[in-house]
Amino acid sequence: MRVVIRKASHLRRFLPINESWWAKFDLLRILVRRDLDARYKGSVIGNLWPLLNQLSQLLIYIYVFSIVLKVKPALKGLPINENLTFGLWLFAGLLPWIAFTSGLTQSANSVVGQPNLVKKVVFPLTLLPLVPVLSAFIESSFGLMALIVVIAIISHTLHPTLALLPLVWLPQLLLAAGLGYLAAGLTVFLRDIPQTLGVLLNIWMYLTPIIYPASAIPLELRGWVFWLNPMAAIAEVYRDLVLVGEVKHWGEWGVSAIIASVVFCAGLWCYRRLRPAFADVL
Repeated sequence: MRVVIRKASHLRRFLPINESWWAKFDLLRILVRRDLDARYKGSVIGNLWPLLNQLSQLLIYIYVFSIVLKVKPALKGLPINENLTFGLWLFAGLLPWIAFTSGLTQSANSVVGQPNLVKKVVFPLTLLPLVPVLSAFIESSFGLMALIVVIAIISHTLHPTLALLPLVWLPQLLLAAGLGYLAAGLTVFLRDIPQTLGVLLNIWMYLTPIIYPASAIPLELRGWVFWLNPMAAIAEVYRDLVLVGEVKHWGEWGVSAIIASVVFCAGLWCYRRLRPAFADVL
């Protein structure tokens, strides 16, 4: 994880960004690294816990949907009617969802959990909700690497579309950060927000074709699901790029990117409007 964060800092020489922004980036990098180190400090296997948690969820869903309910999607280049195929398909959809929900739920408490930093006049409070979002995203990269390795072994190929993954990461991060800003700001004044968020995310998950194929959605509703639910498009494009090697949902991806950008701007605006009162409430 440290290597990923360190590599990002090497982009400094290629980007025309002033020193104040680079100072904030360096501070954000330090906060993310500290957050990742603190999560598993003292544990035996350390940062492998995120991968084990993801794989445990994967095994449960494989048993329920593939063995019990007999859901067996066919994917180009992978074995047909194999439990492993369903597992790979499911895992590819779960990865962006786990990163999204984990970062969002932890962002809700990012401000109320750091009252000492909030009361420091010079500390850039806009960084606090970003830390859990980026930490969760970096943790999900372990699962993504494992998925790519397994697919390469089974299909004996690496799809060139993997190079397009940053295009789907962008709306995913913007959406999580925008909602994270909104949740973090509101939680300062209404402590029921994290619990409410957990309920809403449970509903949202079952409205997204992650644990069931999009073909199971009635045809008259399928278009609405893809055009109005950005995570549905993100999950499907993830599967397109990693599993199939082609993109079938460019239009839906474009709409999801627009929605994510609007959500990010709106969430950041609300957070900045509420920020002056944080120190007084906390």
